Amino acid sequence: MSDFLMKPKIDFAFKEIMENEKARTGFLAAVLQLDPKDIKETRILNSNLRKVHENDKLGILDVRILMNDDTHIDTEIQLSELKIWGDRALFYISKMYTDQIEKGQNYDVLKKCVSISILDFVLFENQPEFYSRFHILEDTRHFIYTDKMEFHVIELPKLEKELREDSGSLELWARFINAEKQEELAMIAEKDTYIQSAYDQLQVISQDKQKRMEYEAREKAILDYNQSILEAEQRGEQRGEQRGEQRGREYESVSIALNLISLGFDDATILSATRLSIDKIKSLRKECTKNHP
Repeated sequence: MSDFLMKPKIDFAFKEIMENEKARTGFLAAVLQLDPKDIKETRILNSNLRKVHENDKLGILDVRILMNDDTHIDTEIQLSELKIWGDRALFYISKMYTDQIEKGQNYDVLKKCVSISILDFVLFENQPEFYSRFHILEDTRHFIYTDKMEFHVIELPKLEKELREDSGSLELWARFINAEKQEELAMIAEKDTYIQSAYDQLQVISQDKQKRMEYEAREKAILDYNQSILEAEQRGEQRGEQRGEQRGREYESVSIALNLISLGFDDATILSATRLSIDKIKSLRKECTKNHP
């Protein structure tokens, strides 16, 4: 048997781990701070590679789960730095929310939507904790406006170097996802029965030749994409400009803008969400009209 093990933070591997119901239940219980016994059912809705538009080179491989038939959950891993991540997460959870209702239906069909972001970069520079949880609250009295949207952010680089004896289940899951060596993965798995199921699943899929080919293709696509962004940034630095970084940010902004256009949003809303110029937005709108008359 080969010693090869997939890295859990490569989104393909994480998606395959979430196919295991016990691992899925344990992960959601840890992030949502629930007793696993309160999670009666979890069902994967869609874990296929999605491309937001035809020019999207990398695509999105997220895991969408319906929990207890009343909560939609979208989990995504992002390895390269993306400072507009908050805007991106808000856009996708909003789309997940509005996609539930059809013309003529009442608003009571709308289920709660939860976004779980696992980031391999620091998003909140001045906050030392690796985990953050957000709701829509009143500014001064801090009561919840609605519980229909909830955001969870895990920043892997903020994990402490040493594992404490009193580490909770969420930290153990974060460390498991971040781990790359078999010894570390096995050690963490011994501390949590749900993570042990995830580790068992990881070992099984790592020995599957077809899944290994898919994993390696996905890992290469991610590395190539990140390298292209890095080289663009380096070229920009060599010219004394920041055009490289801007290209990476603009690529993401264009993706969001194209989706907003397809959903019927006006130019002012798209400008606020993406910070693209009005001319650029109008050009993208013409492109969308040409491709989808």
